[in-house]
Amino acid sequence: MKLRVGRIPFLVCAPFFHDFLTEDQLPDVEFVDGPPSAHCAGLKDGSIHLSPASSITFAQKPGAFVLSSRLCTSCSFEVRSVKLFSRYPIQSLAGRKVRLSSQSQTSVTLLRILLEERFGVTPEYVQGLAAEDGDDACLLIGDLALEENERHRFPYGYDLAALWQEWQGLPFVFGAWIISKNALVPELRPVLDRYLERTEESIEKFRRDVPGSLSRWLAKYPVNLPRKVIEDYYGVLDYRFTPERKESLSIFFEIAARMGLTGLANGLEFI
Repeated sequence: MKLRVGRIPFLVCAPFFHDFLTEDQLPDVEFVDGPPSAHCAGLKDGSIHLSPASSITFAQKPGAFVLSSRLCTSCSFEVRSVKLFSRYPIQSLAGRKVRLSSQSQTSVTLLRILLEERFGVTPEYVQGLAAEDGDDACLLIGDLALEENERHRFPYGYDLAALWQEWQGLPFVFGAWIISKNALVPELRPVLDRYLERTEESIEKFRRDVPGSLSRWLAKYPVNLPRKVIEDYYGVLDYRFTPERKESLSIFFEIAARMGLTGLANGLEFI
């Protein structure tokens, strides 16, 4: 039995995976590529064992998962790759059409919390992957958001991580390494533990050689962005699951549950 890992081909996840781009490097591990939404579904239906998936996944199936206590996807104030692009100020979006990315339920939930709880506005939400003509605002994540930053098509851009930190005083956790309890069985646990160790080593290698690591990543997953923009992006990302980030994630789950956006998670559970 192989450990099945959901791999997200976004720049934000390059430090996790850049060191494992050929299948023979980890013979006991099978990688499955897809966006956060696909890995959220895969974790819940058992088709994958773990992924740096949308953090909201943990609260959507209480009792089914544990979290890595050391790894997450967070930022130092701005994340840059989860943004609301708008033709109007955010306080003026009540009743207007806001397109929600279909790629990450965490980002969608965070936007709804910010709009409805922090700013007191309720727009008309519509589903979609990218901005369309007639949209008053759109939520984009990952490489699509980074590319939209360079186009300057919208007069207003709101970084969701910055809005959360201004409001709560804590950095937001967009992704956590969510692990199915099915991966804790004796035949998989040693593989899981070693894989998580190797992932921490991969992050350190990436930090030591960003240009070289990125070249390997972009050869497999190219993006339409200037190289300097990509390299600067990693200056705002932080992958350490610190105590304040764990507190932030708990608050996020509590607000989401109060709004009826997810079931209440019975506390965070780690390995």
